[in-house]
Amino acid sequence: MTRDELKKELLEKYGVSMWSEEKIKRFRKAVLDWFDASGRDHLPWRENKDPYRIWVSEIMLQQTRVITVIPYFNRFMKLFPSIPDLASAPEEALLKAWEGLGYYSRVRNIQTAAQQILTNYDGIFPNQPEEIIKLKGIGPYTAGAISSMAFNLPEPAVDGNIMRVFSRLFEIGDDIAKPATKKLFELLLRIVIDPDRPGDFNQAIMDLGTDICGPVNPRPEESPIKEFNASYQNGTISQFPFKSKAKKPVPMEIQGLVIQKGNSFLLEKRPESGLLANFWTFPMLEQDFSDFTVSEQLDFLVVEDQVELDKKQPLLKDVLYETVMNDYKVSPSTVQPNVSSVNHVFSHRKWNISIHHVTIKKDTEISDLPSTMRWVAEEDFPSYAFAVPQQKMLQAFRKVKSKEMNK
Repeated sequence: MTRDELKKELLEKYGVSMWSEEKIKRFRKAVLDWFDASGRDHLPWRENKDPYRIWVSEIMLQQTRVITVIPYFNRFMKLFPSIPDLASAPEEALLKAWEGLGYYSRVRNIQTAAQQILTNYDGIFPNQPEEIIKLKGIGPYTAGAISSMAFNLPEPAVDGNIMRVFSRLFEIGDDIAKPATKKLFELLLRIVIDPDRPGDFNQAIMDLGTDICGPVNPRPEESPIKEFNASYQNGTISQFPFKSKAKKPVPMEIQGLVIQKGNSFLLEKRPESGLLANFWTFPMLEQDFSDFTVSEQLDFLVVEDQVELDKKQPLLKDVLYETVMNDYKVSPSTVQPNVSSVNHVFSHRKWNISIHHVTIKKDTEISDLPSTMRWVAEEDFPSYAFAVPQQKMLQAFRKVKSKEMNK
């Protein structure tokens, strides 16, 4: 489509009137002059135009702050410096390198895409948007970012920062939570993007959107593009962008079992699909035990010594004992219910994790352990990839044990 056709569609389909060509040129210059003087050139993925580095950084930056990503990116590049290294890496090593970043399907998709590049593109990163977007885990935004930053193609890379900036510039009230609205901003950006420095232009708008034009406490009076900002001129900046509220995560009660034998703990590998797929965690049960009575005794005797305490309502300790016996084929010597608790929020779920400490006699013989379970000494934990919920449980458990030792 020609520029005039793009402008016409923008007006007729979305009701947005585009600036004159002279104003567009002045806007580009203001953006790039600011970027040259103030851009975040210290970021490691901006050291060169390597599409591999840009790609990995963009995937890491999804749902993650820049300051968090930097050390992960540097470590990832040392471990997997090239596409072949990434394609052939063991999954356990990948998950360990990604440990703590969350959204672990991202790193699995990266490896699948690396394998696609080896198979379909002779190991060379494709340089056209229509080919880049075929790679696993790459959508329109990431394809646009790589195309513009690595290959200097005038492709829009529309993320939340860019939608925030342009919704204020043009007083666009469309709901940015809706996928259809992104099409509006892609069209708008195709018109105003600098054809000679598209990658720098996209990055400059993103940088403005994270700082001066940020989501909270924006400083429009300091903005290099304030003269173009309709919402600033009209005093309506607080109204933009408009984003409908997402559904609240559904709460789920999870029982975390810290099963200990001497200095070793039982770890269980999560299923190959679903949340935390293939990660090692303390055993977790998706059950609600809130209806069971918690014993107030302090000596934590085995359950058989307590069954007479309350015949009308089951004790949580009884239930935990039976659960460990039936599901994990080991006989507890002590059971401590609810020693601590942690919460973890996913995009659609909120886990409320109750932590229960179960000990097994050190000399207990255990055979026929499934391949998905393993007794692991605490000093060997760093060799295992632990997702954030497991890290939270471990930290909370260690805190409880430390308090007990200091009494």
